[in-house]
Amino acid sequence: MSGRVTFKMGEYEAVFPTDRRYCRNHMWCLVVDEHGLYRFGLTAYAVRLLQEVFFLDWYASPGDRVSKGQEIGAIESSKAESSLYAPITGQIVRFNEKLLEDPSLINLDGYGAGWMFEMTGDISDTFDPPGYLEYLAEVWPKTQRIIKGQL
Repeated sequence: MSGRVTFKMGEYEAVFPTDRRYCRNHMWCLVVDEHGLYRFGLTAYAVRLLQEVFFLDWYASPGDRVSKGQEIGAIESSKAESSLYAPITGQIVRFNEKLLEDPSLINLDGYGAGWMFEMTGDISDTFDPPGYLEYLAEVWPKTQRIIKGQL
């Protein structure tokens, strides 16, 4: 692979680095160390749907054990208010404190300084980049209908 893959969202291209895994809730997962610490952030797909992020709040705290799908925070953008859910079952280790001061980092550098949190857990249920592209192709038609207000 060339280091990145692309998914076409209408006229917009969402680009995904190939050095990480991807979750069904449109978060990326990067291995931080060999002891099972993972860093998570929002994918270009999610950011494109949200557009300009301007508020972020966490309901969980470092040290909390969370279950996959458990609500751990909230995000607001120019397009939507949305809950944030744990992408895996595990333990929250830390949040990116810089995002609480400036959540626009998610828009500006979503795969770098805009990371959201780190946690431990089992990432076996995440996608490799090609698998994530297949998943996006499957959910994109429904997403388009939602965007157009047809659901």
